[in-house]
Amino acid sequence: MGDPTYQAPPPPSGSGGMKTAILTGAIVAMLAANVYLYIQLDRLKTESARFRETVLTEITNLRETSSVTNQTARRHIDSLKEDLENTRRQASTMASQAKAEALKKADQIQAQLEAEQRKQQQQVAAELSQVRQSADTQIAAVNTDVTGVKSQLGMTQAELQKTVADLKKVTGDLGVQSGYIATNGTEIAALKRLGERNIFEFNLGKAKAPQRVGDISIKLKNTDPKRNKYTIEVLADDKTTEKKDRTINEPVQFYTLKAKQPYEIVVNSVQKNKIVGYLSTPKDQVARN
Repeated sequence: MGDPTYQAPPPPSGSGGMKTAILTGAIVAMLAANVYLYIQLDRLKTESARFRETVLTEITNLRETSSVTNQTARRHIDSLKEDLENTRRQASTMASQAKAEALKKADQIQAQLEAEQRKQQQQVAAELSQVRQSADTQIAAVNTDVTGVKSQLGMTQAELQKTVADLKKVTGDLGVQSGYIATNGTEIAALKRLGERNIFEFNLGKAKAPQRVGDISIKLKNTDPKRNKYTIEVLADDKTTEKKDRTINEPVQFYTLKAKQPYEIVVNSVQKNKIVGYLSTPKDQVARN
């Protein structure tokens, strides 16, 4: 161990002064910093207090504004509720009135409908009665007409029988016994009613070309009204046959390949360049053997 009385030598004087200066500078800097921080802290406290007051003022204003707004909104809501209730009461009243009016209108329409139905039923009944009366009248008239027609038919049949009785059967120019010969329009009509042969009336004038009558063609060559004679050419089956100087109401006969019985031409009137009469053909059109 060393000597307890030993003392360390003092530090050099120059080094100690520098350390003291540094320490003093550091302390001063810390004090300055603390002062600056205190000042900043105080300013922040002041600004914080001012901001707090501002915020409190704003909050107070907001609370007051919100209170006023809430009160206004509450009053508006209350007003709307009251309007809604009033509207509901009015709607209920109007609905009741509308229902009553609708029922009243329905009753009126029902009454009108029943009245109209009764009116239509009465009208239909009246019209039906008129129709029945008219039908009865018409039926009576028809019965009268039927009686008249029957009477006329009986008279017509009697006249037809008389006319047929007046018809004559003569021998034609081919020597064949002819059927009934008609000499005028009434007798021609009687022949048609009998229906024994086909009857085709004609009124032929003199022409260059043959004229069609029934299923044949006839060409008038000349006439002699004073002597009631005429000359014709008959074209049938592609063959032309001349019938010269024939007289009125004479059956001019000729055969065709279509029938066993002869065709007959009867002229009832001979005029200048014109003859009037009819063609009579058999009902059965069968080829000859």
